[in-house]
Amino acid sequence: MIRKAVIPAAGFGTRFLPAAKSQPKEMLPIVDTPVIQYVVEEAVTAGITDILMIIGKGKRAIEEHFDRNFELESELEAKGKAAERELLRHISDMANVHFVWQKQLNGLGDAVACARCHVGDEPFALLLGDTLLESASSVTSQLMDVFDRYQESVVALEEVEHAKVSRYGIMAGNAISKNLYLISDFVEKPDVNEAPSNLAIAGRYILTPDVFDCIGRLTPGKNNEIQLTDALRLMVKTRPIYGMRFDGVRYDIGNKLDFIKTNIIFGLKRDDMRADLSAFLREITGKAE
Repeated sequence: MIRKAVIPAAGFGTRFLPAAKSQPKEMLPIVDTPVIQYVVEEAVTAGITDILMIIGKGKRAIEEHFDRNFELESELEAKGKAAERELLRHISDMANVHFVWQKQLNGLGDAVACARCHVGDEPFALLLGDTLLESASSVTSQLMDVFDRYQESVVALEEVEHAKVSRYGIMAGNAISKNLYLISDFVEKPDVNEAPSNLAIAGRYILTPDVFDCIGRLTPGKNNEIQLTDALRLMVKTRPIYGMRFDGVRYDIGNKLDFIKTNIIFGLKRDDMRADLSAFLREITGKAE
């Protein structure tokens, strides 16, 4: 049973400067909800309420977002805004959120290593704090189902265009059933001509605690950082790792254009703005033509 989740959220977010200079990129809103809240809600939907966030300098806003704000709640109550007050309480009550600091930004593998004391000897879910996945059942739940079956680490996979494989960690392996693979290797951001497949790691994992020992054996890799993908390459040499091509959609918010696209997509899903937003989009696209 998976009881704990880890969410790394320590990076600078340089692709979102100047906005990310004083505000964590994970707190940038999709419509009116910070990206990282969607990630926490995915873990909670999967039944996980013990969540550790790995943060760094300039990330205090994340701590404050998941803490109670009694003054604001009182102000909303005094103004008769009960729905808004309950929404704020829900954010702080939906999970037990803990924080640990990554003292130096030495890569995703190093960030995950910061969770060792909290996780202990348990398997855990790892959800990247700047990646949104949408599916009928949460992707974390789907991964947990695979873990329950095999009791081994499992990563979420998505099919990407061959021309874009150099942006991702790519898996090598063989299909053992529909959408399920036994992985033999991982390659971090390979050249297009060297990629073993076009199945990319999609920012969600269930990992056994062996990963911490593997991280500890690493020296800096690509970009002079401790890469989680390199630790998984060590793990897969000694025990199975499975890959699950998830049923759903990944929203890429790692760059400004896709961030804007994601906001539009999520806005069109909202009953309170779908009609007006659709009309606005028709208006501006008509002018563009």
